[in-house]
Amino acid sequence: MHVRRILSRVSPLWNLVLILLMAGLALPAKSQTFTVLHAFKGGPTDGGTPHGGVIDVGGNLFGTTTVGGANIIGGTVYKLSSSGAQTIIYNFQGGSDGENPYAGLVRDKSNNGYGTTESGGATAGVVFKINSHGNETVFYTFKGAADGWFPTTSLIVDPAGNLYGTLPSGGDFAIGSVDKFDSGGNVTPLHQFAGGTDGSTPQAPLVRDSAGNLYGTTQYGGYSIGYGTVFKIDASGNETVLYRFTGGADGSNPVAGLVLDGRGNLYGTTQFGGNFTACPNVGCGVVFRLSPSGKETVLYSFAGGNNDGAGPIAGLTLGKAKLYGTTARGGASGRGTIFEIDGIGKEKVLHFFNGTDGAYPDCTLAIDGAGHLYGTAPEEGANFYGTVFELVP
Repeated sequence: MHVRRILSRVSPLWNLVLILLMAGLALPAKSQTFTVLHAFKGGPTDGGTPHGGVIDVGGNLFGTTTVGGANIIGGTVYKLSSSGAQTIIYNFQGGSDGENPYAGLVRDKSNNGYGTTESGGATAGVVFKINSHGNETVFYTFKGAADGWFPTTSLIVDPAGNLYGTLPSGGDFAIGSVDKFDSGGNVTPLHQFAGGTDGSTPQAPLVRDSAGNLYGTTQYGGYSIGYGTVFKIDASGNETVLYRFTGGADGSNPVAGLVLDGRGNLYGTTQFGGNFTACPNVGCGVVFRLSPSGKETVLYSFAGGNNDGAGPIAGLTLGKAKLYGTTARGGASGRGTIFEIDGIGKEKVLHFFNGTDGAYPDCTLAIDGAGHLYGTAPEEGANFYGTVFELVP
């Protein structure tokens, strides 16, 4: 029965509510609902260890698992229907088709999915395409030389069907690159990181604006020892470092991608830095905003411990006036959290993982039109191979 119906029948209680409202006191917020949609089993008939997130296509969720499937350790592409039924779309064989997809999928306007495998191919991983019928095509095979190796991040796609991604190793200096893959599977290095003030070891996917500029983060490089950077690459391939982290209160060593709002502000996380009291030596991590001019504002510093998360290694999701994300550590069990942050930097933990529902989430959340959040936790769960979950804030 709705609260309003109950109160309308009990006038003394309704009067008390009015008094509380007049006094400026808030009623308790509606509790959120967390549901495990699938607990992976590993083995030949199911996937396991889903590090990549999910994408929502017509109410169905699609994602990858790093291991499991017919080849046991090769990994899979799976579909999860709106009713919770799981189907393996593709089993990686571990040869030329690739092996161990670590990142999630991206889809084009024809609903083809694209992703990367960390190994397989010529041993250094591949970029693959999978159509709506589950047929896989190797889009590009990494040679393990200047073109890079061991891709672990998701790709993005532009309206023309070109793909863009980062590699943590490779390039002329073997410390990472930003690459473009055209519709014919040809690769063009847009930028090869040189270390130092330029940044190095990009571990995160890119985001693209309407003008064709690409934005991302590097885990290392920047100032001194190297606490990471935020960079921009224009349509001509020219790189600009927008911000260099100092390793203190401003954050340190980002391994997550960025999200872009309608005003050109970038939002992201760093896995370290911020609050060093709760997390000695390394810091608990921060959520930050970067203006178009490169001014950084720390929106929130994680406190760790039993009541907050720590160590965010996934990107943020932009909802209606709120940001959503996950931390890989923190909470009473230390297994991570799901959180939201409003426009003034007020944080609320929406869920604490306890192991039975999964553990150590490291993916960016997907959001549907109703504001429901979807994601994966790569470890534990009912069968100890991770979970897919839904959270209604």
